[in-house]
Amino acid sequence: MAGFRHRAPATVDIAMVAHPSVTVLVDLSDESELVYDVRGRRERGSVVAGLAPGDLRAIGRGHGSCLQIRLDPVAAAGVLSAASELNGTLVSLKEIWGRDVERAEDRLRAAASWSERFTIAADLLRSRPAARPPVDPEVAHAWNRTLTGRGRVRVERLATEVGWSRKRLWSRFRSQLGITPKRAARLVRFDHAAHLLAAGRPAAEAAVAGGFVDQSHLHREVKAFTGLTPAVVAAAPWLAIDDVAWPTRAPVSSG
Repeated sequence: MAGFRHRAPATVDIAMVAHPSVTVLVDLSDESELVYDVRGRRERGSVVAGLAPGDLRAIGRGHGSCLQIRLDPVAAAGVLSAASELNGTLVSLKEIWGRDVERAEDRLRAAASWSERFTIAADLLRSRPAARPPVDPEVAHAWNRTLTGRGRVRVERLATEVGWSRKRLWSRFRSQLGITPKRAARLVRFDHAAHLLAAGRPAAEAAVAGGFVDQSHLHREVKAFTGLTPAVVAAAPWLAIDDVAWPTRAPVSSG
């Protein structure tokens, strides 16, 4: 989880770079309401973005706050009844949780700190009744291997590892996670390359390290997932704060 505030008299328009997770964005604004846009489709307030939502932008004005929760898609399938149907789209959280969303927003707004909000949000997620049967272990394995392999493990190999046919893995993976195994691999490869770009690596180096055929291939994938060029993605504020908002390891104590 991460908490964000914007305090600007002008309109804030930020590109939210795709990430290999289902993203819940809880609007905690009192004075202004955030708007999220995916290629012309707009949703206000608290929303859920499925895997690889495309050119997603957050737009707001004045003072506002947002709690962002990244959920592993395997876990998301258990707490978001529509997670597997999102398929790269954006929906209002109210469509999924109904009136529970308003009560959750009120509790989170009343919290005294972001740490307290994180605790409340975690409790809310844990207390949600199971929305559907758990994801098949074979699908969970294929997803985890895609992540750890940075999108370079072929679908045929994943199917062999779980003892399924390629067709069955493709069908079950898509029906339970809302994305095909091939697109999941593309998303993971893109995410790795995008963070290399944000770290200052040249596009040519990011392409090689990310497993792309060449720099042109990387450019096409970045454009497909974000609507932006690699140079713009490299400077995207949503990526620039990732190491702070989503640390990969616990900070080392100075005492």
